[in-house]
Amino acid sequence: IRAHQLDAIAQAASGSAVAPWVMAPMIASPAEARTFAAEVRGRGLVAGVMIEVPAAAILAEAVLAEVDFVSIGTNDLTQYTMAADRMSAELAAFTDPWQPAVLNLVANVARTGKELGKPVGVCGEAAADPLLACVLVGLGVTSLSSAPVAAAAVGARLAQTSSDQCREAADAALAAEDPEAARTAVAAILL
Repeated sequence: IRAHQLDAIAQAASGSAVAPWVMAPMIASPAEARTFAAEVRGRGLVAGVMIEVPAAAILAEAVLAEVDFVSIGTNDLTQYTMAADRMSAELAAFTDPWQPAVLNLVANVARTGKELGKPVGVCGEAAADPLLACVLVGLGVTSLSSAPVAAAAVGARLAQTSSDQCREAADAALAAEDPEAARTAVAAILL
């Protein structure tokens, strides 16, 4: 995000009782998060970053120490974690958001957010999958962002699932060896 974009957001928000939340994409280090947060806060805005790069997920404690919130972009995080181009049909199995390696990174970020008292959202295909949404909530994710068409099904599934069931589903998914085993384990708990 460029300075003139932040200036425009701050100007649009002037006179409002609510400070906009602004995120930077593709942050890979705590230093990048710190620099961005200083620019955002200097304009009276709330600073956050996207966690889309495995390095940022691994260093979640240091990144979250610099910002007010994060949102995990599961599409990019999966692609980069699994070293598989999500546009490649031959590699589709590797870009599945149910990959246990990806879910472990999400769990690390969510756990850190909880410890530091900061919101951790998820956006991307994972947030649009009703069963995976339950897993994400069980991991400690505090908000989900998906295409509007998916919201009703995700909301309905979450409404009929207890927090304990979400945590049990999350534990089962994290213990799985591959995406199919994770789906099967979670389905046995939630369906």
